[in-house]
Amino acid sequence: MSAISLQNPVFAAYAIAASLMVLKVAAMSWLTVWHMMREKGGYRAPEDLRKTPLNPKPKKSQLAVNERVERVRRIQQNDLENVPFFLVAGFLYVLTAPPLWLAIALFYGYAVSRLAHFAAYYTAQTHDLRATLWTIGSLIIVFMSVRVVWVAVVW
Repeated sequence: MSAISLQNPVFAAYAIAASLMVLKVAAMSWLTVWHMMREKGGYRAPEDLRKTPLNPKPKKSQLAVNERVERVRRIQQNDLENVPFFLVAGFLYVLTAPPLWLAIALFYGYAVSRLAHFAAYYTAQTHDLRATLWTIGSLIIVFMSVRVVWVAVVW
């Protein structure tokens, strides 16, 4: 059986966690648009003030910073700074043939930490809570990456 096959339960667990993370990152764009439409503002580009069916009464204030929209943008930026590392480290980790229980704990642990980080950021929880949730995910990436280097060097 190939390591990179959905028949491999470790790769299947990775594929599920990775897909959930890709969907989460993609959903952030939709959430940003939803907030912009709801707030009728938070736009960034001057051309966004052109009269259109979706913006029939544009006004300059729509280019002002809108905290609700910016909060979602910050969450997405954080995802874009972190999730790609998981996607790479997780894929390489699969190639080390880890025990299934550990792979599941790491892959799903990362996904849960990112979803919890989103919830904490979205609801304006303290930096300490967000940092703790970020740290969990970061340590998972570090663990997987160190394991990949270890296996590649020793084997």
